[in-house]
Amino acid sequence: MTDQTDLTIDRAPRKGLAAKKRFTARVGRFHEYRARALMDQLAAWVEATYRDELADRASKHIYIRKLPAPIIAMIDQLRDSDVIYSAILEQFSSASVLEPMKATDELYISHYNKDFGGDHGLFTEHYDGNLRFMPVGSVVRALIYLQSDATYTVVFASSKVEKAFQSYDFGLLDFHKELHWVEGEYNPDDQQRILLKCNYLIAPKNALWLTRALLALNEGVFYVVKSAMEYSKSPRTPTQYLVGYTCNAMRLANNVSPLLPIVLVTTVFGAVGWGLRSILPL
Repeated sequence: MTDQTDLTIDRAPRKGLAAKKRFTARVGRFHEYRARALMDQLAAWVEATYRDELADRASKHIYIRKLPAPIIAMIDQLRDSDVIYSAILEQFSSASVLEPMKATDELYISHYNKDFGGDHGLFTEHYDGNLRFMPVGSVVRALIYLQSDATYTVVFASSKVEKAFQSYDFGLLDFHKELHWVEGEYNPDDQQRILLKCNYLIAPKNALWLTRALLALNEGVFYVVKSAMEYSKSPRTPTQYLVGYTCNAMRLANNVSPLLPIVLVTTVFGAVGWGLRSILPL
């Protein structure tokens, strides 16, 4: 497996893959002093702000849009940087346009738990999304590491790329089409891992309504799945366990086919509806 680190800092898209093809995962690094100082400042703010809460939680996701405005402005300098944009666009043709999906972007703080909630799914093969059957539109996810040591390796199996991410590194992957997982063992002395998860839609240029439809579809599926995962993280009640096991089952089904989770959910809801109709008076 290779470690791709040389990036061209150029906003202009190049001839390359069509938007429906899989984006090849790659890794890079923020080298500028200003960017690194900004990342250090953000990591310090996160540790100070969430220190007490992290003592009782295995991991934490916070939508960036819900953070204080000055913090969002600092994050924007990273997720909207030429370093990220150029590394994404160079794999797509000039007939494509990049649309940030900032409503779905997250600040992620991890304790690498394996309790069938929180981070557990990271250690098994999985796709982040399940819309890889769509004929147009790609979603690229950027993992921007504000703080991390190299004790855990992310394996991007579809692209044959792997990387033990450290502070100031970033990784780019196809949200729907990259099979990946994390390798490593928990050590309480490891540096706290803090990163940004930022998503970008690549759609055909000059197709406003198609772009809006793709954004709505991707964001709708994202919020439904995310709500279920957050609800069942580190489960304590029977309902949380049920939802958590369902999420794990859907993840395994998605590895087989992106349509299988849709079929299973439709079947389950159909069966429940039929059962309720048969026992309840009309």
